[in-house]
Amino acid sequence: MVAKYKFDGLYLPSFNKKLLKFDKYLPKNKILCGSAHNLREIRIKEMQGVQNIFLSPIFQTTKNKSHLGVCRFNTLSNMTKKKITALGGIATNNIKKIKMTRAIGIAGISNISYILKIL
Repeated sequence: MVAKYKFDGLYLPSFNKKLLKFDKYLPKNKILCGSAHNLREIRIKEMQGVQNIFLSPIFQTTKNKSHLGVCRFNTLSNMTKKKITALGGIATNNIKKIKMTRAIGIAGISNISYILKIL
């Protein structure tokens, strides 16, 4: 399907817990990424063969009051060798905190236009 529709890759949400090696179904130049909220989900994503894990939520959001925070985010990200992207609650007032993490990037839905201006 990835090749048929010319996608850049495949995203596996955290609720996809199938212990399949999804990377073997992708062409070599395609990206496989997935989201995780805890160590168990990180291990599942590793078994699925993802290259990048969206770890979330790093900060509190209007949708989700519980969040990892910088310390827990760093603890979880240090438990894997996969690339980590910070997701959830990212705003202009917490960019400095994100720079203290192992995240290679950020992802989000709102506030991105403001964040890009200061990066």
